[in-house]
Amino acid sequence: MMPSLFLAHGSPMLALQQNDYTDFLQRLAGRLQPKAIVIFTAHWETQTTTVSASDAVYETIYDFGGFPDELYALTYPAKGSSRIAGDVKDRLEKQGIAVHTDLTRGLDHGSWTLLYRMYPAADIPVIQLSVNPYLPPAEQYKIGEALRGLGDEDILVIGSGVTVHNLRMVNWGQNTPEPWAVAFDDWLIDRLERRDLEALFSYDRLAPHAQAAVPRPEHFVPLFIALGAGSPDRKPELIHRSYELGTLSYACFEF
Repeated sequence: MMPSLFLAHGSPMLALQQNDYTDFLQRLAGRLQPKAIVIFTAHWETQTTTVSASDAVYETIYDFGGFPDELYALTYPAKGSSRIAGDVKDRLEKQGIAVHTDLTRGLDHGSWTLLYRMYPAADIPVIQLSVNPYLPPAEQYKIGEALRGLGDEDILVIGSGVTVHNLRMVNWGQNTPEPWAVAFDDWLIDRLERRDLEALFSYDRLAPHAQAAVPRPEHFVPLFIALGAGSPDRKPELIHRSYELGTLSYACFEF
């Protein structure tokens, strides 16, 4: 049985770096060997939830600029699965969630940089889904909730984003986290561990420094999707925590 995960994808350099976080991702993959991966990425925004439904090899999308040439030479040639994508679509629609399908979009860096470190052989089918950052947290949770049970089929659901993501407030070269970023994550970890959905759904009003941590919610909403997809009987668990550039959080959770 697979849990659901919220994983931080951080900088695209994740694909090249070797550090505590990439070591964690490799260890995590060592204990989780799914038959397929369903991943919601912060870098694919649509008004209607959209699922990649092709069996073909994905194109690797380099949706970033100004990085070393070495990064653009990497590819992640995973295949999709129209069968599993169809099951995902059916599950969502049964809960009244509108769904579109996409047959051509490749894997953006919110998906492939994580998967490159976790499953470098690219031999596990990947089903990529979009997010609508403007849906309220309770609606994001329902999207994940509709996919409960995929873990029983050894399908790993991942929400790929970042808890503290404000690129205007990063501090280049800083190795220690800013206190306000730590305070936001502390609040989030406490409410997740207590499964305080009421507080979590109102994080933008209740959490300290919420506007600085989440100036725009596209990187944050995959957390609610992953939480909804997990078992309601399992205590949410913080499985990694580190920071880069002073404010960029690498907090990861298992549900």
